[in-house]
Amino acid sequence: MTVPWHLVGLAFLVCLAVSAAGFRRVYYFVSLCYAGAIAAQGLVFMLVFSASIEGWVLLMMLALLAYGVRLGAFLAMRERNPIYASELGRAERRTADVQLWQKAAIWLGVSLLFTLLALPALLAASLQAEGVWPASTPLGVMLMTAGLVIESVADWQKYSYKQANPAHYCDIGLYRMVRCPNYFGEMLFWFGVWVAGLSAYTSAAAWLLTTLGLLYILGLMTAAAAGLERKQDDRYGAMPEYQEYVRTVPILFPITTLYTLRRLRQAFGR
Repeated sequence: MTVPWHLVGLAFLVCLAVSAAGFRRVYYFVSLCYAGAIAAQGLVFMLVFSASIEGWVLLMMLALLAYGVRLGAFLAMRERNPIYASELGRAERRTADVQLWQKAAIWLGVSLLFTLLALPALLAASLQAEGVWPASTPLGVMLMTAGLVIESVADWQKYSYKQANPAHYCDIGLYRMVRCPNYFGEMLFWFGVWVAGLSAYTSAAAWLLTTLGLLYILGLMTAAAAGLERKQDDRYGAMPEYQEYVRTVPILFPITTLYTLRRLRQAFGR
């Protein structure tokens, strides 16, 4: 099976349309636009392949749609919360001087990333449309579901905790097992998407593009965890209980001995 480039182009156009909201507020490019582009692609793929899509591939598309809708709703709710007003204000100030051409570059870049992230789903649906069962999809969908549940629970636990304890780090629920369970859940979700499409990677282009998208999002989540660690070190570093927390709870992957990403931050001068 060759890569259906016309449908890849359609997916890219969908992402461009949804991501245009980032021209209003730059941080939307990596928040609401991200959620909207993933949900929109899941919906568009279901419509394009309505005559053939079924079973696990249909569940894959529904998982993409659920992921985007859930994330978008959570981000919109959090944006209206006064507790996060100062954080959003800082984001506004950091991006106040971004020029139009820079916004355009970000717009194109994130739209390409969102297209690559959902490409495994497009390829799996294309393979099914040719009458071939994508054997890798069931395992991938199970990983996607696990990642979606973990990220959703982690987001809600932290949001609820911060409502009652805005000046303290979250260390309840999943945060007793890993310090960034929301990032771990997101990484697991996208790894599941990549696994789900494995049976459809029948060309070098398919392998290259899907793997590039996966590696980029994994790197992005690792960098986000490192950035959060820096912020929490600055804010809570003087607290003995925080030092014990970071010494005993892994930062990104549960049941591992990876307790810090400080070396990564040092390597990139951050």
